[in-house]
Amino acid sequence: MIPLRIFLVCLLWLCLTSSEDTVWQLSRPSITHLQALSDRQSLLVSWQLNHSGLLGDVYEIQIGRTLNHTIIYNRNISVASIDSHEYTWTWTSDLPLECVDHSVRIRIFYNDSVLSPWSSWKTNDGAKAENRTKIFPFQRVLREGTSAMFCCVPPLGVNITSISIDNKPHPLINISDKVKAITVEKLTILESIIDAVSIKCSDDAGNNNHILNYPSSPPQKPKNLSCGTSDMKTVTCTWDSDRKQELDKHNKKTHTLHIHNSDQPPILCEQLSCTFPAIPQLEEYNISVEVKDLLGKETESYSFNISDRVFPVVARYSVSPGATDTTVSWFMLWDLPQVILFCQVTTVPGSTTVMKCNSVGVFCKVKLEHLQPNTRYTTRVRCSADGRLWGKWTPPVTFKTYPLVTLDVWRRITQLPDQSSRQVTLMWTPPVTGSAATVNIEGYKVQWSQGGRNQTELKNNGQTQAEVSIGPGQCDFTVQAVVNIGSTVPAQITVPQMEGQGHFKAGCRYTFSIYGCRENGHRLLEMQTGYLQELKSVASPSLVEMVQSTSSSVTLEWFYSEDDASHSAFITGYLITVQELGSVTLSGHVSDLLNVLVSDPHRKSVTIDGLQQNQEYTFCVSALTKEGPGQAASITVRTKTNYSALMVKILTPFFLLLGCTVLLWPQRKTLQRGLMGIIFYPAGMNIKTPELDRSLQETGEWLQSQKPEECRSCDIEILTNRPLLNDSPLRDPEALNTLPPPGPQSSPLTLPLSCVRLQAEYRPQLWDTAPLQQTTYITNKSYFNTTE
Repeated sequence: MIPLRIFLVCLLWLCLTSSEDTVWQLSRPSITHLQALSDRQSLLVSWQLNHSGLLGDVYEIQIGRTLNHTIIYNRNISVASIDSHEYTWTWTSDLPLECVDHSVRIRIFYNDSVLSPWSSWKTNDGAKAENRTKIFPFQRVLREGTSAMFCCVPPLGVNITSISIDNKPHPLINISDKVKAITVEKLTILESIIDAVSIKCSDDAGNNNHILNYPSSPPQKPKNLSCGTSDMKTVTCTWDSDRKQELDKHNKKTHTLHIHNSDQPPILCEQLSCTFPAIPQLEEYNISVEVKDLLGKETESYSFNISDRVFPVVARYSVSPGATDTTVSWFMLWDLPQVILFCQVTTVPGSTTVMKCNSVGVFCKVKLEHLQPNTRYTTRVRCSADGRLWGKWTPPVTFKTYPLVTLDVWRRITQLPDQSSRQVTLMWTPPVTGSAATVNIEGYKVQWSQGGRNQTELKNNGQTQAEVSIGPGQCDFTVQAVVNIGSTVPAQITVPQMEGQGHFKAGCRYTFSIYGCRENGHRLLEMQTGYLQELKSVASPSLVEMVQSTSSSVTLEWFYSEDDASHSAFITGYLITVQELGSVTLSGHVSDLLNVLVSDPHRKSVTIDGLQQNQEYTFCVSALTKEGPGQAASITVRTKTNYSALMVKILTPFFLLLGCTVLLWPQRKTLQRGLMGIIFYPAGMNIKTPELDRSLQETGEWLQSQKPEECRSCDIEILTNRPLLNDSPLRDPEALNTLPPPGPQSSPLTLPLSCVRLQAEYRPQLWDTAPLQQTTYITNKSYFNTTE
């Protein structure tokens, strides 16, 4: 077989090169299949391949329009060696395929000189109009922002005169003797009800034909794709998308979810979410969401661990309101007892409460306190697993607290003729706390107690006073409104003993309400709050343990209910005392370093500056009253070390020495010579080493001889002899100041202790005369004994 093939190749080469007049004819190719994809304006061309191995698979393709086969496309393509015997090639037209006939033919050529005959034309027929003009594309979804061609195919004998887009004429393009077309650059969607473009064809017969096409945008990748579960049984994935695209009814989009690390089939999803059952024993999920429409498709991938994507869901919840509080309860669809649930309950107006919810059956409840009576509120709930990811808020529930009726009661005491009896008149008004204060009061219940006896009297809703006769002892009264819905707070008032005037207690706060009584009712005029006597002993504040400190300051914070009526005095401020540990007075007590006064009782923090670094201080905080500070709360804090200042102290001498060294380094030789002269011996002295040692020894002996001895006399007589002016010649003044040379006759040590000659030459009274010689003698008159 191989020798035969070699023989054929050689024979072919000989035929091609032996004579220029000889032409080798290749076989005619054949198109086996031609398919039109009208929605994509594409032609699929298929033909048989030649696998003889003699020729390269290079083909020339031509596409012609109309019956005349006007060439509009010509291209050479190389076909790689494939196993299949048929090759398919796709061509996309700018003109809709329905407008005219499109024909295709091919041929093979080899070595740029050997060409096969053209294959027969394979034609895709265009549309034929019979009674009315046809327009293409026809009701098709077109890609927004691209160029498009529109054509009009009229019936036989009719000519197209104009083509308009949204009533705007465009220049005509002759496709054939009958078919006309136009080109539109950058299709846009006009803001209209139908979101379409209108194409109108007019002919010479006076007919106008209209159709609609729908520009649209291709799909976009899903945004913010995330997945989660509420019960570890089902998984829900959500994403965001362009709202305008989702509302496009002509270009419907399909969403499909694929789980790549499992054998689950693709899941058909809704527009913005997809729910599927959790796969047992699968923790990590690798998914993708595919968006597909008539113009293409887009895909977004996402990976997650199902244990980290748990969003608890509140199944149902209820609200049970009261007057000043409300109980909110809810039930969870939860089957993971090992995971702690945290729930948030928010109230509007109000605040948010966070609590743990790990009760049996996952039924949780919370009591919302400090609400206003007879007031409308809105509440909602959400929960989280381990406080990481929060589930969705429940729909808000609106409720209204019950009314709260309180009574303002005052009394009038009248002494009866019987000195042991009194008549007490009780009067009250029923204010209702809260908005929309409409309450049906059925009546009032008056109770009093005296001497261990309790009595009750009922009053109807129209009565606002009661008269009661009592004895001389103390009597306690209680007045309470009776209502069918809501709550009431009993009002209490006390009548003291007749002889007792000290029923007001020191350290107890009293509030007096003064009303004006008029024909149309009572009106509150003034309220007075005070003490009979304020006390000093008030409770200590609660210090916050997390103290903020620096190297020189400490910031303290505390909690205190300064407006609490149970205090034994009005709170006027706070006193902070600072004590430095280790600083002790003579009495053995730690001394106060400083006192800081906070004059605003509502301010509960202070910063104390000017402290030493790395030092322990004790801070005492007490509430101030008019009587002085109350009980103190203390805390010990150590200030931080100021490492920057310490480094400055360490590095400053080093840098000073380094700077001096740098500045004096050019003068180092001069300084060296000067220092050697100062330290060793004066410059210019040529002293040899032996002479220097002897000189130092003699100097030491002389200094030892000059050592003072104990005096043996303390009485000194000074005698002065003046020589005559002409007694001797003038002496050199220098000689008077010069000691005699050392010798046995002139040494001062050889003179008697009672006679030592001194020489003096300074004589102010003889300034103008020649200096005179003066001899002075010192004589010891008496002696004293020295201690041996």
